[in-house]
Amino acid sequence: MTPPVPGTSPVAAAPLQGRLALYGPDFAADPHGHYRRLREQGPVARVSIAPDVDAMLVTDYHAAVDLLRDTDTFTKDPRAWQEGVPADSPVLPVLGHRPTALFTDGAVHARYRDAINDTLALIEPHLLRAEVARVAQRLITGFSAIGTGDLIAQYARRLPMHVFTASFGVAPEDIERVVRGTAGMMDSAADSAAAYDDLVGVVTGLVTRRRAAPGRDLTSYLLAHPAGLDDNEAVRQITLIMSSGHEPTANLIGNALLRMLGDTGYGGSLHGGATTAQEAVNDVLWRDPPIANLGAHFPRHDTEFHGVPLRAGQLVLVSFAAANTQSLPSASDPAVRSGDSAHLAWSTGPHRCPAKQPALLMAMTAIEQITSQLCDLELAVEPAELIWRPGPFHRAPAHLPVRFTPLDPHPGPDVSGRSDAVDHVPARVGGTPNG
Repeated sequence: MTPPVPGTSPVAAAPLQGRLALYGPDFAADPHGHYRRLREQGPVARVSIAPDVDAMLVTDYHAAVDLLRDTDTFTKDPRAWQEGVPADSPVLPVLGHRPTALFTDGAVHARYRDAINDTLALIEPHLLRAEVARVAQRLITGFSAIGTGDLIAQYARRLPMHVFTASFGVAPEDIERVVRGTAGMMDSAADSAAAYDDLVGVVTGLVTRRRAAPGRDLTSYLLAHPAGLDDNEAVRQITLIMSSGHEPTANLIGNALLRMLGDTGYGGSLHGGATTAQEAVNDVLWRDPPIANLGAHFPRHDTEFHGVPLRAGQLVLVSFAAANTQSLPSASDPAVRSGDSAHLAWSTGPHRCPAKQPALLMAMTAIEQITSQLCDLELAVEPAELIWRPGPFHRAPAHLPVRFTPLDPHPGPDVSGRSDAVDHVPARVGGTPNG
């Protein structure tokens, strides 16, 4: 951290330039243009993330790494900042305090994080891959006979949540509520609070049922963890896992498919292209990470960070997208195509994403499944005509219309016997979280 200039008060320094809005259709249509303008202000710039809600946005790669690793200067607890935010602000479902690993520090954070890590460690990769393939087949069958589809609404947004809900034991009739809840809270729209509340309602009912009658699912494992989570803590960790697991994974699938279909090497089609699924995913994680701006931190005291004055309790966000593109290797650099992980799409420091490997496995398998089965997929519109979902936190197209040669409408029988959910949980059978 850059020390303050002797004889000056950090909070008395000159105010930053005017702020840009990170919400609305203008930002969604051209986020990188906004990031270029913000970088002109230095490594940290003032932005607006919702009406009457400002933040400081870190756009510099090295400053972002410093922030994400500095637990002495910054806290993850938003309550001091939250006191000055309108109670109905659409960003509170994402940034408002609750007892989870995302909003805590020190021993409390370690307790929550251990419970999450140990629970996610129960997911067996080969079973997860098989489960994703099963769900992918069911979803593809739902529209493959038509010859057209929306790879966001009918595939990318639905697949991860079907897997997550099966893993946690969510009832089939509640799956759509979970999908709407996780997507709605990230949109930071007028109904985002209602979307989050409904998600909490679904998970609360699930925790109540599993507390009374444990099953072989991740909810039961979490409740049995030595961390001894009470019901509210368990509900909040599960909603955190679902929201931070579903939305980024869905966006990663959609963004990578768009990258493959929009690649000039493909001519708008998958025929004859050179970009693989892994290369498309790596490219998206560098250039258009599915969570573009988040990593909320709050100074513990008035300070100066990379030459910019910050007040105690002020909201400081990390632009993973801006930081990545600033230090993006050249297109000819083989590191980009070999899966180099120096990007910040998964964050870094003590709050780095705990579900990186399952998310990557889900995204890669989902992409491989649909591109192998609908091998002549092509965009039904020009890439420039696509509309991107508004909101300050994510990067995702609202729809991804495609066309392809229709498939046989009479696939083999559904061995699961369920038309709207899966009944196979991609976790170890038996044992305990520490087993």
